[in-house]
Amino acid sequence: MSDPLASWNDSAVKVAILDFVSAVNDPHGRNFVPPPERIAVFDNDGTLWCEQPVQVQVLFALARAQQLAKADPSLKARQPFKAFLERDMKAIHAMGRKGVFEFAFAIHAGMSVEDFGAVAKDWFATARHPVLHRPCAETAYRPQLELLAYLRTNGFKTFIVSGGGADFVRAFAEDLYGIPPEQVIGSTVKTRFDAEHGRCELMKLNELNSFNDREVKAQNIGLHIGRRPIMAVGNSDGDMAMMRYTLSGPGRRLALLLHHDDAVRETAYDREFRLSPLSEALDRAREFGFTLVSMKNDWRIVFPEAP
Repeated sequence: MSDPLASWNDSAVKVAILDFVSAVNDPHGRNFVPPPERIAVFDNDGTLWCEQPVQVQVLFALARAQQLAKADPSLKARQPFKAFLERDMKAIHAMGRKGVFEFAFAIHAGMSVEDFGAVAKDWFATARHPVLHRPCAETAYRPQLELLAYLRTNGFKTFIVSGGGADFVRAFAEDLYGIPPEQVIGSTVKTRFDAEHGRCELMKLNELNSFNDREVKAQNIGLHIGRRPIMAVGNSDGDMAMMRYTLSGPGRRLALLLHHDDAVRETAYDREFRLSPLSEALDRAREFGFTLVSMKNDWRIVFPEAP
């Protein structure tokens, strides 16, 4: 039989994944979990695809900011537009993760949810990563794509639980990850119901509704899924609450914490990356029962080969 996790090295981490899936699938074993309860949640940025030097949604916001600056040149002198237009990474990182995403959400205010999705999808179709010089779709990690497929083959329902915008991730998640829009949980802005001209629309407002990070991830899992996951995968302190929430339930459970320690094939970072820091979760991984995944040692291949 072919190896379902061929891009993973034959390390203790791969064994742990295979053993876990086998255990919850065995109807005669004490760790059996019925299929409806086999819920796996994945962070997106830095967990399913590359987030350096900034998250892909920030690149999308930059493209939108450039469009707005053409219509109103005065924006070039105003922060935070100035930082984005000049690609001032120091200034962008200084805004912090929440500040960056609030800006990314705000510049799309006034669009309907459906129009936003179409614009995001069109942009994503041709978007290229500024450092890796490949389409953004090809910055998804091949080992994670294999893991998602392997879990679904074994009766799991896979969800994305991201700090990024839910509507943005929904624009590509089904094609890229096989995860439909209704299984994407992310940050959201408030919307207005608009029934003018005989058509009902949800219009995006310039007001944050939910910033889906840290403890809010666990809260939104409860709100939108209604079941405690049995598996969680993340890469930063922002995923720690989601992972601890997953492990706190009864029975066999697994939480994978991805460590970006491969400076050759991707980027080595943890504490110094302000938009997605890995500090407390890394230091307390053993205490909390997280299984640490080394990109350098546990992944045989990082990115899919170009078609």
